[in-house]
Amino acid sequence: MSNVNLPPEYKWLERGINDLFPHQPQSNDINENLIQRLRKCDRPLRVKLGIDPTAGDIHLGHSIPFRKLRAFQDAGHTAVLIIGDFTAQIGDPTGKSEVRRQLTSEEVKNNAQDYLAQLRPILDFDTPGRLEIRYNSEWLRTLDLGEISELLSTMTVGQMLAKEGFAERYGKETPIYLHEFLYPLMQGYDSVAIQSDVELGGTDQKFNIAVGRDLQRYFGLTPQFGLLMPILLGVNGKQKMSKSLGNYVGLKEDALSMYQKLQNIPDLVIKEYFELLTDIPLDQLSENPRECQKQLALEIVSQYHGKEKALQAKETAENVVLQAKTEGEIMPEFSLTNIEFPAPLYYILSACKLCGSSGEGRRQIQGGAVRLDSDRIDDVNYKFNSIEELKGKVLQVGKKKMIRLI
Repeated sequence: MSNVNLPPEYKWLERGINDLFPHQPQSNDINENLIQRLRKCDRPLRVKLGIDPTAGDIHLGHSIPFRKLRAFQDAGHTAVLIIGDFTAQIGDPTGKSEVRRQLTSEEVKNNAQDYLAQLRPILDFDTPGRLEIRYNSEWLRTLDLGEISELLSTMTVGQMLAKEGFAERYGKETPIYLHEFLYPLMQGYDSVAIQSDVELGGTDQKFNIAVGRDLQRYFGLTPQFGLLMPILLGVNGKQKMSKSLGNYVGLKEDALSMYQKLQNIPDLVIKEYFELLTDIPLDQLSENPRECQKQLALEIVSQYHGKEKALQAKETAENVVLQAKTEGEIMPEFSLTNIEFPAPLYYILSACKLCGSSGEGRRQIQGGAVRLDSDRIDDVNYKFNSIEELKGKVLQVGKKKMIRLI
């Protein structure tokens, strides 16, 4: 997966990265060769990762740069985690076809606390000197109009419109608001404020990270390196992992839900998941795809819930599969043709007799007992808009009551 080749002792750095820039392997200049900076710098490098807490949940796709940040920590460097409490109130326009909703400071604060709690299984919060948590309102809120004007003067409108999302919106005549132009500059200024040596991000963040390099150079600092990680495909192996697409594994999910999703990862993305989400050597993977799925599920669930809960989830998941196979020929089926869509889940539970009434259906959903193809649904008001969303799937209440929807 890596587009760069690094010396053997830096394979921890090379694993799972898509791009490193600038990258001049033959150069001894610490500004052009990250390995030279690592070797020649007489202090731990400052490795920046910024997050805008625009939502409360993190999924496995989000975890990839945090895992790389932990690798830098383990190598003796300082992770600088930037909580974008100021920039989140604007919202990163990257990849967005329209302006993002601006959040209140209270929403950002609550989301940030939720983020940090979910990051504890990944980052080293305890070793002195290994983690700085900074809020960019510390320096951005104090900028006066003159300083903001100076920032704006470092880029042209043409340069801004070269940014992929802006170019697309401009071409479609979708409004672009002036405050959105500030976002890359403010994120770049974060690199100036904390004097970062390396900034991590997904492949969609190259423009923003490059702005940080330019601003550091403008303010007389040594420019940072950019280290980009791939965007993880979702559990269906087709589109990027996304909560809105429903193809994600959330870090807050219970052990069984995580295990059941991961044990069904398509073969074509298994190796990518191992490379990006685990430290297991890729040459030690089983040649049996089914065993690889189980190994992946057990390893990742162990990271977030501990080995004991992961093993319990494995046993429960295997029992569910065994029961489904045992009852496969006699599993009852329910035709959806008489259901009028959109239809609430609690009504479907009642109609197919998995629950005695819609009220019982609501209670079972609220209690976390309802699953659709192993995915738990706990939203009492969850609705399905069409028969295609359900056809061929198994609806389950508790461990034993299942029905195939046709």
